[in-house]
Amino acid sequence: MSRVARTALWVVVVLLVGFGAIQLVPYGRDHTNPPVTAEYQWTSAEARTVARKACYDCHSNETVWPWYASVAPASWLVARDVNSGRDHLNFSEWPEGSAIVTKAIGARIAAVVGEGEMPPLQYRLLHGEARLSDAQRQVMVREFGDTP
Repeated sequence: MSRVARTALWVVVVLLVGFGAIQLVPYGRDHTNPPVTAEYQWTSAEARTVARKACYDCHSNETVWPWYASVAPASWLVARDVNSGRDHLNFSEWPEGSAIVTKAIGARIAAVVGEGEMPPLQYRLLHGEARLSDAQRQVMVREFGDTP
């Protein structure tokens, strides 16, 4: 076996052992969803449908975990994105209280969706259904731009 072949074999073995070892890291493996405690009250069934397809995996307690969410290092990235998404906005834990708070949250949603910042590119690449058309963006902007 040539020196190049031995080096290539060694690199492959190290990569496989490393890949196997990172599977032992527990972060990103808990795929239980917390209960829905206070879902946003949708005024449009169409907006709810768009949000369920494009937003709920990261912005609700109803995440549908893909198969790669069980394989490190992808599981780490998915868990980070879902945790961050829920921290920023959670349709399953909509804040009760003043209309001012609801209006502020709605205005922010309308802005980021309307400007194409959400859903993020890395999510759209793997989830074709999350690629919003201009009409779907407008549905979301109307839903949240007019939030009382």
